[in-house]
Amino acid sequence: MSNDDTQQLEAAEDAKVKQAATTVKYIFVGILFVINGFLADWFLGSESSVGDLSAMIGAFILGIRIFRTTIHDLRRGLLTTNELVAIAVLATFSSGEYHAAGLVAFFMLLGEMIESRTASGAREAIRRLMKLTPTRAIRLIAGKEEEVAALDLAVGDRIRVRPGDNVPADGDILLGTGSINQANITGESLPVDKEPGDNVFQGTINLDGMLEVEVTKVGEQTEFGRVRELILQAAQSKTQLMKIVDQYMGFYTPLVLVIGALVWAFTQDLNRVISVFIVSSPVAFILATPTAMVAAVATASRLGILIKQVSDIELAARINAFVFDKTGTITTGTLTVSRVMPVEGVQRSELLLATAAAEQYSNHPTAKAIGTLAAEVGLTLPEPTDFKEIAGKGVQATVDGAKIMVGREMWLNENEVTGDLKGSVDIDEAAGFSLVFVSRDGEFIGWVGMTDEIRAEAAESLEGLRNEGVRRLAIVSGDRTPVAERVAAEVGCEEVRAECLPGQKVEYVQDIRSKGYKVAFVGDGVNDAPALKAGDIGIAMGAAGSDVAIQSATIALMNNDLRRLPFLVHLSRMTRSVINQNFIFGILFVIIGLVLAALNYITPVLAAMLNVAGSLIVVFNSARLVREGEEFDPFEEKDANAPTPKGGEEPDEEPQLTAEAA
Repeated sequence: MSNDDTQQLEAAEDAKVKQAATTVKYIFVGILFVINGFLADWFLGSESSVGDLSAMIGAFILGIRIFRTTIHDLRRGLLTTNELVAIAVLATFSSGEYHAAGLVAFFMLLGEMIESRTASGAREAIRRLMKLTPTRAIRLIAGKEEEVAALDLAVGDRIRVRPGDNVPADGDILLGTGSINQANITGESLPVDKEPGDNVFQGTINLDGMLEVEVTKVGEQTEFGRVRELILQAAQSKTQLMKIVDQYMGFYTPLVLVIGALVWAFTQDLNRVISVFIVSSPVAFILATPTAMVAAVATASRLGILIKQVSDIELAARINAFVFDKTGTITTGTLTVSRVMPVEGVQRSELLLATAAAEQYSNHPTAKAIGTLAAEVGLTLPEPTDFKEIAGKGVQATVDGAKIMVGREMWLNENEVTGDLKGSVDIDEAAGFSLVFVSRDGEFIGWVGMTDEIRAEAAESLEGLRNEGVRRLAIVSGDRTPVAERVAAEVGCEEVRAECLPGQKVEYVQDIRSKGYKVAFVGDGVNDAPALKAGDIGIAMGAAGSDVAIQSATIALMNNDLRRLPFLVHLSRMTRSVINQNFIFGILFVIIGLVLAALNYITPVLAAMLNVAGSLIVVFNSARLVREGEEFDPFEEKDANAPTPKGGEEPDEEPQLTAEAA
């Protein structure tokens, strides 16, 4: 959606807000005159013309809104149910039943207001987002503060974000630490602690701490702009069922007019005909889908699930196969230490201390993983000297007077390190383990094994999908076969395809679809974009950090919690069930209402009241979806970029290492 389209849609939404406000004023003034008419008849008697005059004015004020809408539709060549309501109000008014005409017009306008307010739920979401959009920013130029409009920021600018401020643009933290409330982007209910090197998103709130941030994205390119864009797209889109209803609604009004003519032909009773027209206004039927969809989109957005087209909610209910990318989706995409194996006579804490101290100035992923573990167990790391990093081989440094080397087996052998390096290893590197070997003063003292960490909730999420009726689960990966098979076994996925290029992932998805499955592909990166497009539904993991994935996917998860996937399937099926309930109720309401009106069991006023009641029943039934997911606890992912601390006490016991073999 272009910027002009966005502005036009926002202008249209603002016009609807103003129109609704004006309608409320007309309703209020009109119903006051109608009520005054009833009061005048009560106090002055029905013989007085004051009551009729007041009710006539009230009916005219209320009816003019209905007639204006009808004329507008007819000028555009549309035949809608508004014409039925207009005929009913006009017939009642013409027969001299001003009190009844006023009440009929009041209840029908009330039903229209319910429809407008409910079907336009995205408008309020957009308005709330606009309130979160910062308008001013503090830009730093040569160390001096300059207050500027947020729209004037450019990539590369350095800005200052004070405690309590909304972040004015996406960027990377250069200085300072703080707790950031980013619930409107990721769906996380708890604040996230941020430090130098971490990124922040526009529209999130800095709860404490002073931050200096380098701007990386502005305007529509920010994650906040994407959230707003997705909600705007959802507001414009329609489900297939809604399109079918729109297609046949043009035949509905002539049909009701024929029914009304038949009732008149057989009964010669105008009140019955008016009741038929009023009860035939299918407000409950029209509200069946939009109310449920708006509730579902609101619920999904609350948990960080952004749905570009509301029709995808219906489609998600029919998904029976999920295909997952491995790296960054089933796994975190970051290394974590799984084994610390010292030689005989060396303590694990001693090996970890020497390794982490020597590595602490390196930015290599293995160094970060080792530093993270050292921080978790609270080791005090001495400052290394004579630090040197040899690309592709390892690092060496002097720690507490000893020369420490950390790196590949081949590199240590080249430096004539003594000890049985290869013979000490009891795991297979081909299965996805990264190993670094450690020596002290030329003597081998142990090795550290690392793996791409599997997400803690992965196995639970796949089991949840099975419980939701998903029949086929598969993992595809460009990684080696032993690695993919090990990950699949750990998360309980029986089907795995390894060493796949992006094109082969697409072929795999298409092959499953050709067998009759409705397939959702879940991925996170550039190489997953073709497969995301190939599935019936593409779900982008970690959309807050993946530009190509969010553009290719139909649904975006603004965090990396896989448990959102079974919830998405559950929510979509619940939504479909609620829509079906609403449609059945709406159809039965119209049919039963027509019968009762034709048999003269309900008056025009009662028919209008029942119409409002039916609409409210549909709204309340759809509102049940808003409560879904309230028990959902946010998944807190471990920060793989946590710095190695310079202080802290060495633990009395050996560090407890993840996934350590018995």
